[in-house]
Amino acid sequence: MHITAAEAHVMEALWRREPMSADDLVAEVGASQQWGEATVKTLINRLLKKKAIKSERADGKHGYRPLIDRSAYVHSESQGLLDRLFEGQLAPLISHFAQHRPLRADEVEKLKKLIDGMAEKG
Repeated sequence: MHITAAEAHVMEALWRREPMSADDLVAEVGASQQWGEATVKTLINRLLKKKAIKSERADGKHGYRPLIDRSAYVHSESQGLLDRLFEGQLAPLISHFAQHRPLRADEVEKLKKLIDGMAEKG
């Protein structure tokens, strides 16, 4: 399932706090992105059609909940980026970022620990 960058703003709001009404989403997402009510409601409808969110009524109120897990979405998006730009290889991705954005000492340390942990498993 492909979620656009605009739709991802709605999803992020729902992952932070669910359920949310359309008015809540308009207030939060619309304000942060400077989008009107119609735009946010269009995004909600697109996500409903994609079955990324569901609509439910509780205590007389209408709310929305995500149907996909944020970690699954992040995995899919990051794998897609890796496949499209780096032929599925992780080392060129890390090299690219290291060459174009200096790594802080704590980031280097985290990467070393991650690599050491992967080497122990592999």
